[in-house]
Amino acid sequence: MPRLLPRARRLAGPAVVAVLLVALGVVVTGTREPAEASAGRASGVSTGGAAAGLGRAMWVWNQPAPKTLVSFAKSRGVSDLFVSVPPALPSTSRLSWVGAVRDLAAPAGIRLQALGGDPGWVDDPAAAVAWEEAAVSTGLFSGVHVDVEPWQHPRWGSDQAAVVRGYLDTLQRLEDATTLPVDADVSFWLWTVHDDTGRPLDAAVLDRVDAVTVMSYRTTVTGTDSITDIGSHTLDTASAAGKLAHLSVETNDLGSDATARKQTFYGQRESALNAALSQVDTIASASPSYAGVAVHDYAGYDALR
Repeated sequence: MPRLLPRARRLAGPAVVAVLLVALGVVVTGTREPAEASAGRASGVSTGGAAAGLGRAMWVWNQPAPKTLVSFAKSRGVSDLFVSVPPALPSTSRLSWVGAVRDLAAPAGIRLQALGGDPGWVDDPAAAVAWEEAAVSTGLFSGVHVDVEPWQHPRWGSDQAAVVRGYLDTLQRLEDATTLPVDADVSFWLWTVHDDTGRPLDAAVLDRVDAVTVMSYRTTVTGTDSITDIGSHTLDTASAAGKLAHLSVETNDLGSDATARKQTFYGQRESALNAALSQVDTIASASPSYAGVAVHDYAGYDALR
C-alpha cells in the first residue's frame, strides 16, 4: 500500500504538526474466520505478551523468511504481528508466505493481524471493505489492523471536515464487515481535531473500532514530550471508552535533524530500545486501557545491534 509522507506521520506535537503540515500544503485545525474471533471482538485485541498481562506488537511490511521472523518475535516477547497484506490477498503470491508465518506463529502463541490502509480509503470505503473481506476469508488472521492516516489525504487542508467524515465512515464499515477485532493506527495529536458533532477525533475513532495503536514515536520514556507523555491523552480516551490502546515506538531512519532523531531508536543499541519498552510497560500499565507497546517495524528492529 502507499506509504505517503513518511516523515509527516511522526510529528512532534500539535504545534509542530501545524508547522510541518502547513509546509506541505496541509492545515491541521484545533492546534475462514478463526474460532477466537467472537471472543476477541468482545474484549478488543488480546493483551497477553511481553510482560504480565501486556502484549508486545510489531509491524511487518517486508517479507522475511517465516522462521526468521517468528524466531525474532518469540525472542522479544512479541504476541501480535501486524502483517501487511495487499488487496485480493487470496490471489497473490504473498498468501503462501503469510500462511507459512501463521503455521509457525500459532503454536508459539503469536497472533497475526491483517495490516492495510490508504488515505484514499476515505473516498472509497468499499475498497477498504473488499480488502478486509479478502484478507479475513483466508482464516489466517486473529484481527484487522488499519493504517489509513487521513491527515495525508490531499484534501485534509482544504476540506478537513469531509475527510474526517469519510474516515469515520470507512472505520465503521470495516468494523461492521467482520467479527474480528479492528485496531486503527492513530496519531497522538488526533484529539485536537473534531468531527461534525464537536467530538475529539480520537474518541470518535474509538466509538467505531475495538482498539487503537498510538504513534507515540519518541525515544524518552518520561517527562515532557516523551512516549508516555504524548500517548497519555489517547490512553485516557480509550479507558473512558472501555477500549484498548497500544503505545508505539519507531526504529527506522527518519533523517538527521533533531526532530527526526528524537522520534526513532534508529542508530541506538537494541538494549536501549528494550529497556525503554520495559519502562513504558511499567509506567503505562497503570492505565486500564494499556495493551503494551508496538514496534515499527520488524526491519528497523532487526537492524538494531
